[in-house]
Amino acid sequence: MTTLQRYLVRQLAAGIVASVVVLLLVSLGGVFADLLSEVARGRIPSPLLFSQLGLRIVVFLPLVLPLALFVGLILAIGRLYRDSEMAVLAALGQGPRQLLTPLLVVGLPVVLLIALVALWLGPLAERVARQAIDDAHRSFLVTGLDAGRFVEIPGGRGVVFVGELSADGRHFRRLFLQMEREGRVDIITAVEGEMFVDGGGRYLRLRDGFRVEGVPGQADFRLQRFELNEQRLPDPEASTRDPLAGRPSLTLLAADATPRARAEFHYRLGVPLFALALLLLALPLAHSPPRQARYGRLIVAVLAYVFGMNLLVLGKAWLGAGQVPEWAGLWWLHLPMFVLAALLLWREGRMPKPRLASLGRAA
Repeated sequence: MTTLQRYLVRQLAAGIVASVVVLLLVSLGGVFADLLSEVARGRIPSPLLFSQLGLRIVVFLPLVLPLALFVGLILAIGRLYRDSEMAVLAALGQGPRQLLTPLLVVGLPVVLLIALVALWLGPLAERVARQAIDDAHRSFLVTGLDAGRFVEIPGGRGVVFVGELSADGRHFRRLFLQMEREGRVDIITAVEGEMFVDGGGRYLRLRDGFRVEGVPGQADFRLQRFELNEQRLPDPEASTRDPLAGRPSLTLLAADATPRARAEFHYRLGVPLFALALLLLALPLAHSPPRQARYGRLIVAVLAYVFGMNLLVLGKAWLGAGQVPEWAGLWWLHLPMFVLAALLLWREGRMPKPRLASLGRAA
């Protein structure tokens, strides 16, 4: 690699890294706010907030990295045009096509990273996140319960107090539990007990206690004493995330896979292909006169990304609903983008011919 190519690689890499940092910080704020909302609704235990934040960022990388790649290249190449460095390169016989090699050296590793995250690391992070939440709902410790302190049940559906708690968070002594269901109040006390999961529901197996049930303000309260009682805890709110998002990519192509599962695979495969098309489009779209507005092309880049990503999401929905045949996949989107990129690159690489006749007449 020549000295000039190494310089161009450094410039392009710096633009991509800067875009990745900025977009990740912006995404971090949005993901954090979304997680806080889910914690408030009881979908995620509060002690898992930061671990879920890290895993959720990994899941969102296939959405952030293509935009960071595209914007970073647009800004870096646009700076070369704005500072007249491309004019100097053209005077040296280095046209825009010579910029394609540094562009691929910098961009292809990012595209491969996007493919790795979209096809393997993202679904893995989704599975780990869901497993952590499921395990957390089976333990009082992870849900934030401390011995000797009143704690609200996630989702605001009751209050629980235990005097002693085992190391695994499942066995306890001296329990007080207050829950509200359909306007009725249940108050339960027990000497000891344990928490277990059966059929997807969370239960308390209580021993030697009392239960008071009734409607506040009315005299029809009912008092019971029991030696052994199993009480179901309120279920946390169901997650609204797509259950297919955590399945391994190869299982989405199984013989018994549903159309929605196959559409999910086409979408995962389509994300790195979409990033590759953006990589090739960055060079012609970044071409700008020296005195053009600094961020004029940036708006075009963001709109192109939003338009293409929306088509990816719509194509996934159409495939899952059977409105687009499976053999077509998402190629109806990728192929036109690659053809357009090839045409623009060919047009960008043409060097204007000198007008010798005009020069002779002027002399």
